[in-house]
Amino acid sequence: MTTTPRHDLDRRRFLTSLSALAGAAALAQLPVDRANATPAPKNGGYPFRLGVASGDIDSTSVVLWTRLVPEPFEPGGGMPPKKVPVQWQISRDESFRRIVRAGSSWALPELAHSVHVEADGLEPDREWFYRFRYRGDLSPVGRTRTAPSPTATGTQLAFAFASCQAWADGYYPSYRHMASEDLDLVLHLGDYVYEGGIPSNGGYRKTPVPAVLQQAPRNLERWRMQYALYKSDEQLQLAHARFPWMVTWDDHEVQNDYANTQSQYEGDISALRAAAYQAWYEHQPVRRPSRSATSPVIYRRLQWGALAQLDLVDGRQYRDVPPCGWGEAPACAAAYDPKVTMLGHTQERWLYDGLETSRAQWNILGNNVMLARLDHDGPAGDRLWHDAWDGFPAARKRLTDTWTRANVSNPVAVTGDWHSTFVNDIHADFDAANSPVVGTEFVGTSISSNGDRSVYGPYYGPMIPFNPHIRFFDGDRRGYMRATVHRSQLRVDFRTVSTVSTPDAPESTFASWVVEDGRPGAMRV
Repeated sequence: MTTTPRHDLDRRRFLTSLSALAGAAALAQLPVDRANATPAPKNGGYPFRLGVASGDIDSTSVVLWTRLVPEPFEPGGGMPPKKVPVQWQISRDESFRRIVRAGSSWALPELAHSVHVEADGLEPDREWFYRFRYRGDLSPVGRTRTAPSPTATGTQLAFAFASCQAWADGYYPSYRHMASEDLDLVLHLGDYVYEGGIPSNGGYRKTPVPAVLQQAPRNLERWRMQYALYKSDEQLQLAHARFPWMVTWDDHEVQNDYANTQSQYEGDISALRAAAYQAWYEHQPVRRPSRSATSPVIYRRLQWGALAQLDLVDGRQYRDVPPCGWGEAPACAAAYDPKVTMLGHTQERWLYDGLETSRAQWNILGNNVMLARLDHDGPAGDRLWHDAWDGFPAARKRLTDTWTRANVSNPVAVTGDWHSTFVNDIHADFDAANSPVVGTEFVGTSISSNGDRSVYGPYYGPMIPFNPHIRFFDGDRRGYMRATVHRSQLRVDFRTVSTVSTPDAPESTFASWVVEDGRPGAMRV
């Protein structure tokens, strides 16, 4: 008797799951039958315990998100196992006297009773308020906005970017401070959740957690609970309700340092990845996933008038296994094979086509792992960290070649992942001596990951002298970056909190830099 190999079964389950996800997401957008009954949640609990969010904006539309989950750590979230209608409204004012859009959307058990409203027909460059209703309960009110029209001039853009928020490593005081900023947008660059079980005492937070959370998520129901735990944080909810977000993922939304469907720990992780990806979609303010038979497309582009083009990429789903080895390893010739890719060749083509046709003053790349080279041992050797772009030098060169060949205006990468802060010059070719500087990179630290421990300062600090293109490094502070874009310059402020051991820690600006129009490379101010 022949048997189907395990990896083929995982692959089949993965493809079936993606197809079902796309179909369910489309069904949720269909008009609601008003005659349909609206079952009560278990014990009549408040259903909007994870708050509200908006995201994936453009000049005329926005995605509104919530999830009905009165019991976050029970199977099914405490909701009845059937679809239910949820009403939504968009208003010009916070008191909802001037409602401009309203409707109903299905919350489906197949999607954890999450709601993704793709509201269109809105005016460009305006502030909006939104809310949801289920039965007799109203959600919190959220604030969002639309982008300027693609040809608008005289615009400005203020955005924050953040990443890496391990729940058990500390509170999120940075999000409370972020919510008080005057921002247009938040970029989250990955590691929104972490894949491990939560310590019984809550880790750094010292908050006891249910037993079901103490084992690592391996199936869809458990991944849903992981997201529910993270999104129960009041500071995170506050920042989501205050601004529209654009979100991509990195590795910890599935498993540390994975590449495509491969893990260095357990080989093929297609089934695990499919469950994790679905839970990610169910808990983020993003548009319906692609109907592609192979993968949900989450990379996307935002035009902010004539001022800025923002390309947010997916650096995990399509990458090859690093040819020179997982993690820290010597450089090798195999990584220079032009077939080796970080983004996948389809996404690369989308990115490069968009850059080649961009007429924006600033071209911002939302990126999950460090783009610049980080030589670990200087003249003594050739050790690099191959989970970053250093593991894919030919792919990095294709990107910098595009910037140069197409004369891309003011390319700037904003990056997450490293639990540290770097400000880097990006050279046309890191393997060529005296290669010109063609772009700038800002790598933000973590929101909470690593807590208040000084881990990466001692680790990366000795490497910095080997890397003269690194203009600034700090490995010990938690926080986020605030970027302000004008025609003449882009300014970045490094916002840090004194501790993540308490949710009300004070904030300060630790350092600031500017990139001037037409001059790659950041200058500290």
